[in-house]
Amino acid sequence: MTQASENPTLQATAEELSEVITELEQYRERLLNDTIETAKRAKLMKAAVMAQLEPELAHIDATLAQLRQQQANLTA
Repeated sequence: MTQASENPTLQATAEELSEVITELEQYRERLLNDTIETAKRAKLMKAAVMAQLEPELAHIDATLAQLRQQQANLTA
């Protein structure tokens, strides 16, 4: 009986994780595209911009990996 009552919570958590993953993926893409577009307008070198952006992208990617692992654990 306890397990059955936990399933709706797990289901909601899996759904929430899915939403957060989707939003974070969209944020990552928007951040990358907006930064590159702004750099073009400011006539900055893409390599220099990417060097500054890379730590933030790495942090987002690491967070996405953790969220995907949590999601896989819930759905397994």
